[in-house]
Amino acid sequence: MTPAPSKPTSPASTFWQPIRSFALSQLTSLVRRATLRESDLAPKYEKVHNFKVHTFRGPHWCEYCANFMWGLIAQGVKCADCGLNVHKQCSKVVPNDCQPDLRHVKKVYSCDLTTLVKAHNTKRPMVVDMCIQEIEARGLQSEGLYRISGFSELIEDVKMAFDRDGEKADISSNAYEDINIITGALKLYFRELPIPLITYDAYPRFIETGKITDPDKRLESLHEALKLLPPAHCESLRYLMAHLKRVTEYEKDNLMSSENLGIVFGPTLMRAPELDAMTALNDIRYQRLVVETLITNEDVLF
Repeated sequence: MTPAPSKPTSPASTFWQPIRSFALSQLTSLVRRATLRESDLAPKYEKVHNFKVHTFRGPHWCEYCANFMWGLIAQGVKCADCGLNVHKQCSKVVPNDCQPDLRHVKKVYSCDLTTLVKAHNTKRPMVVDMCIQEIEARGLQSEGLYRISGFSELIEDVKMAFDRDGEKADISSNAYEDINIITGALKLYFRELPIPLITYDAYPRFIETGKITDPDKRLESLHEALKLLPPAHCESLRYLMAHLKRVTEYEKDNLMSSENLGIVFGPTLMRAPELDAMTALNDIRYQRLVVETLITNEDVLF
């Protein structure tokens, strides 16, 4: 049987084919980049629920097991961050999938870092991003950057602006001409975190790292210690260290070396609960060494 002759390709079809292919590849690239940007803005940080004993008015059912909550008072627990209502016994088996709601998370300062970024659907706290962007735009050459303090009343004013307006807070030079007010507000944010940027759980490992004298071994130990941090904490630390390294590039003007910045940020980023005064005093030198090493080697460690 003679095969049917193939349909001839028209000149127009031959002309448009490369253009279609190019357009399709560009569209695919745009979709991929949009997906990457979306995932970049909305990371999947895991967060445990912040359950507190609660008395419910009227009949309530557990949102985990769907059974009735019996009793007149303290029938169950409610997540203070997302509003999930469950039995006390069910709270022990609920997955760590808390999705904080802005109706419950009403402040920026003194708020758990992971709770804040999940509530606002960002990679890092807006305070960190906005303050660092402002500092890098107009303050990198300022002498004594981060060492010199701004007026405490104005720093508190910046704090209230973030708590009130969030990402709409105005921290421009029109509102605060002195860059030391912005650096002070950033340091205050880290000091007021209920769980420090370098968490209580990870603190002993970081201090032990600071005690290592061999530079290569210290770097290796620090790399392992970073794995102990929650993802949102680690990402915020990475961003801060990259910024502080850029600050050191202007050391000739601002007089702030990695050692000087380590002195400033060591106690700000690292706090240990329930330490006696002498131990806390001895830890200061290791806190400085840890932060100094993080700044100097941020491109290797993160």
